[in-house]
Amino acid sequence: MFFFPSQEGLAPMDLLQTCVLLFTLMAAAAVATVADTKKPAKDPSLEIYKKLFETKRKDQLTALKNLVELNDINQQYKIIDIMLKGLFKVLEDSKAVLIAADVQPDGAFPQDEKIKNAYSHVTENTAFFGDVTLRFPKIVHHYFDRNSNWNQLIRWGIGFCNQTRIFEGGPHAQLLGLVRVETALPDQDRITDNLIKRGRCNISQGVSAFQKAMREEEKRRRKEEKRKEIRKGPRITRSRSEL
Repeated sequence: MFFFPSQEGLAPMDLLQTCVLLFTLMAAAAVATVADTKKPAKDPSLEIYKKLFETKRKDQLTALKNLVELNDINQQYKIIDIMLKGLFKVLEDSKAVLIAADVQPDGAFPQDEKIKNAYSHVTENTAFFGDVTLRFPKIVHHYFDRNSNWNQLIRWGIGFCNQTRIFEGGPHAQLLGLVRVETALPDQDRITDNLIKRGRCNISQGVSAFQKAMREEEKRRRKEEKRKEIRKGPRITRSRSEL
């Protein structure tokens, strides 16, 4: 509320200036109100899922790190073969559920449990496929290139994920773009193979997003292990003679 002196105590020029000031304040308030209405309201359910998605991504990166450290090419081929078959089966089933329910990826986060699971399966499996593809391009292409249905599914998955607000403004958006390029190019033009051919066996330039997350997760785990050791404190050991 604004308080002004009575008109009797104001000169004509003062009254004019007061009216101009009042009009300016009212116009500014109206503009601010319009600007606020244009901002998209945050979906509370979507915000909760974003946090769960980040937790899931850390678990996936840990699994990828374990696969890398396996250091057995034959086992890596077998594991990735099984993983891809399961991943695309889930992606295919989830796509059918979302299409049947007419779910719009840029719409509100679904509340139905079945649809919610299908939604999360698409975002999480598409992202994980990207991780594995960029880290093991030759192994993935060995199986992926033989199945045209997989290509169609991952294209749909990437398109769906790009329209959600899950991948906005973070490293995951870069990941989706790299995977789209990697799975579309012919053999001689694939980005990961070219990096390796140019002597860049460490493909951090192309996949810095998830490698950075892996490093951060490793640091977090080490800190957590140190905290546990501090909580336990020194242990008292006894010699056999004392026992």
